[in-house]
Amino acid sequence: MSGHSKWSQIKRQKGANDAKRGAMFTKVGREIAVAARAGGADPDGNFRLRLAIEKARSVNMPADTIKRAIERASGGADGEQFEEIAYEGYGPGGVAIFVEAATDNRNRTAAEIRSIFTKNGGQLAGSGSVAWQFEPRGLVTVNLNGQDADEVALTAIDAGADDVDTDVEPLEIFTEPGELERVRRSLEGAGVSIDSAETTVVPKTTVELDDSKARQALRLVEQLEDLEDVQRVTANFDIPEEVFAEVTA
Repeated sequence: MSGHSKWSQIKRQKGANDAKRGAMFTKVGREIAVAARAGGADPDGNFRLRLAIEKARSVNMPADTIKRAIERASGGADGEQFEEIAYEGYGPGGVAIFVEAATDNRNRTAAEIRSIFTKNGGQLAGSGSVAWQFEPRGLVTVNLNGQDADEVALTAIDAGADDVDTDVEPLEIFTEPGELERVRRSLEGAGVSIDSAETTVVPKTTVELDDSKARQALRLVEQLEDLEDVQRVTANFDIPEEVFAEVTA
């Protein structure tokens, strides 16, 4: 999981920057809208909406804003309608890139994503081209706050987790997507402080890039994530330690 661990740390740093700019409000608002539209406005009966609301709270989105996002999404034909689309492509060095978007205009989104791939040494590819290189997972992160990492890991495994990465902070716990809620509840019941819980995709293997290609690939990912329509970008590259240090400094 070392490559994924680096990727996770890069994503957390980027996420912190996004939150400062307010960019996360738009993305999380769309996530709430898609979840409410698909599964109803009651978070008690809609696990995906509950996760989206928790993410919104984690970036300090006001309760009124969360409520309005749910109401707009569940407003029938007049409500907000975002379509979920996955885009696949290749970046510098042949790395696989999987882009998840929520858009009200697929033509606009496709054109913007294609342009960013092309300008940064990549290429947008057809559906199924790279998706097989990633697998869906549940991911729970835990800020240890003095707790013993090995003890938390054992608690997670007992709760049904598949894998735990204790070499990163926050600690990362991986589950089958369908087991995410059960594992999260078990951890909370055991007194473990949950930082976040979400469904995601992770690369099955990683590709090592040299310094130049790594910086180019990071620029490509960052520009994709800066698009308002893009919810999440996952790539299967690993980067040299010196470039990693630059990004997470």
